[in-house]
Amino acid sequence: MINKDKKPLVLAMIQPEPCPGSYLNHGMKIKEIIDKSLGEAKMLYECGFDGYIIQNRNDSPVKQFAQPQHIAYMTALAKALKDAYPSMIQGILINWDGVASLAVADAVGADFVRVEHTFTGVEVGYAGILEAQCVDICDFRKKIDTAVPVYADIQEIHYEQIGGKTVSEAARDLVQNAFADGIFVGGHNVEESVELCNIVRKKVGPDIPILLSSGATLDNIQEILEVFDGVSVGTWIKDGNMRNPINPDKAKAFCKKAKGIE
Repeated sequence: MINKDKKPLVLAMIQPEPCPGSYLNHGMKIKEIIDKSLGEAKMLYECGFDGYIIQNRNDSPVKQFAQPQHIAYMTALAKALKDAYPSMIQGILINWDGVASLAVADAVGADFVRVEHTFTGVEVGYAGILEAQCVDICDFRKKIDTAVPVYADIQEIHYEQIGGKTVSEAARDLVQNAFADGIFVGGHNVEESVELCNIVRKKVGPDIPILLSSGATLDNIQEILEVFDGVSVGTWIKDGNMRNPINPDKAKAFCKKAKGIE
């Protein structure tokens, strides 16, 4: 489980090679995919990261609800990583299916799930309309009696929001009406991200963890962690492209600066 009193929380994104059956998979088997992901987890562990979020980013294009192969292979991946590095915080993010993410997280003993798109609200993206999942997720949490926390994004910046709610209103919905345990939020630059964090904090209070969803770099991480409870870094430690492997030198430098280690 995530310790809400441990701050800052420094996480990285592990985004495995495309799973078998995905459009971009050209024959790589699940064992090799797991081995590569284990290598990245080992690197993050040695760099001092608190944990990681495993996301099937490279299985795109996907619709809202995960296919059976995505759920099966993400379960195998997550279990292998959790067994190898049990002390690391593990988050599960299956594009874009919060119920599937929660099922995998509960099965493997993960520490939380991240619902990046449409925990509440409606969005339009490259594959069409995504609709709120909070009712299905809450129903499923109750059905399987799981204690796995659900962290959700507010108005993720890469998709178009429908409905016109302010960030403050969306934050209230997320916590008061949909019962999210934590929040991811971010803007197009560090100034906007800090402003959004302050708006959300004012609305939800001090007890709900708020993590930066995107945009963290070596240059801005100290400013970010003055207001955020934690961060999940991906693009910067992957040399600007989420499909790249993690750059170990960048990962080490980022983690040291985030934790104030000279």
